[in-house]
Amino acid sequence: MLTISNVNQFYGGSHTLRNVSFEVPHGACTTLLGRNGVGKTTLLKCLVGLVPIKSGTLMWEGKDISRLSPDQRARSGIAYVPQGREIFPRLTVEENLLMGLAGQPGSAKIPQRIFEMFPVLKDMMGRRGGDLSGGQQQQLAIGRALAMKPRLLILDEPTEGIQPSIIKDIERCIRALAQSGEMAILLVEQYYDFAESLADHYVVMSRGEVVKVGTGETMKTDNVRSLLSV
Repeated sequence: MLTISNVNQFYGGSHTLRNVSFEVPHGACTTLLGRNGVGKTTLLKCLVGLVPIKSGTLMWEGKDISRLSPDQRARSGIAYVPQGREIFPRLTVEENLLMGLAGQPGSAKIPQRIFEMFPVLKDMMGRRGGDLSGGQQQQLAIGRALAMKPRLLILDEPTEGIQPSIIKDIERCIRALAQSGEMAILLVEQYYDFAESLADHYVVMSRGEVVKVGTGETMKTDNVRSLLSV
């Protein structure tokens, strides 16, 4: 579904992404791991068009999207859940979810499965997003992304700063989406155990480069954890 080929990006005089290449297949969860500052979030922003790439190609469903605007990429089926959630704090839960329908036909409604995955959102439809806990805001951010019925779901550290019980809910949601076969999932995660439990494939970055790739079932034998330790 998504093929990243020889992507380079610079920030000032720093070469932040160095010939990054890997694939994110359909119907599977690909986890992207690495220490802080290795370029993971920068890469995600390049994928959704928030940061331009200097060279290389981004092929999505057989088309080069490297020069498309963020809204064009979203309309092509790419959904992004950013680090820090970035929900609209003054809008209600319902209004936040409706924002996810912006690229859908005018008659589109909030998909029922969002409430099946995250029942708390249905109970809080009239509450402002900023009044939710961090974990509830993360569920809302994922729900907003799912409202657009994506074919590629990109998640940037969804477990950051949230309580263990909600981490379990999010893990269950991601696993169900991957197993449904309806989309590709690219998950950036610092929490190794969470990433390993979900990974069908993994990619490890260091200093802006891909240093190791493999399947989720070989993460232990490939000693991936050691590549993430400081």
